[in-house]
Amino acid sequence: MAELTAEETVRAADKVLHDVGSVWMTHPDTQARGAEHGYPKSLAFYFAGRGGVLGDVDAGVVIAAMGWWHPGLVRLMWDRGVAVAGAREGARRYAKACADWADDHLAGFAQADRLAELAGKVVAGAEEAGLPLFAGWRAEPLADGGPARLLQLVHVLREWRGSVHLVATTAAGLGPLEAILTNEGHQQARFLGWRDELPDCDHLKDRHVRAQEITDRLVADGYERALTPAERAEFADLVRRLGQAVL
Repeated sequence: MAELTAEETVRAADKVLHDVGSVWMTHPDTQARGAEHGYPKSLAFYFAGRGGVLGDVDAGVVIAAMGWWHPGLVRLMWDRGVAVAGAREGARRYAKACADWADDHLAGFAQADRLAELAGKVVAGAEEAGLPLFAGWRAEPLADGGPARLLQLVHVLREWRGSVHLVATTAAGLGPLEAILTNEGHQQARFLGWRDELPDCDHLKDRHVRAQEITDRLVADGYERALTPAERAEFADLVRRLGQAVL
């Protein structure tokens, strides 16, 4: 039976999990569901939904938990979003949009229950200290099974790595904009709402490398605790198949 180390699992699975999560969150169907609920902008649904697990908080808490978005954009869209139905209901609607997207787009993914079982082990075993957005999503109820449960767990895993990486970039000495510019660059910074002249951060790229190393090590520790070597190989293979189905 094939086996993988925890580090190999990070390399094989994490980018696919990130990208699959990005697809459903940015998909026109998800935006349409937000509009049906009365959210004035797709980002209002995104922030009230994704950040709604944090509860009835000031936008500053959401800015801190999400990390790299421009603070002014977060505050504007969070306030607009929670005005529709509140934070906790926003999170419930966002989770339902995730489940509905999976039912619509992943109905033919035959390995959904098995991948959800393995993903659930990782989610349950992950350390949540210092990771409020991950902790909030892990506490949310899951669909009973099938693609809906799987995609919700993929979303939680994405929040896990993202939250760990936010901690790691801070530990490496990178501010939010610096973390973006040393990684995905100017185009991503514009997407995340940064409109002013962007600084040259090439001299900080070694800090980004350090942050990625910290992130990979902490996530690998989670895979090491939660899954056997054979389960890690199976998990990575099923994530690869999920990526083929979605991406």
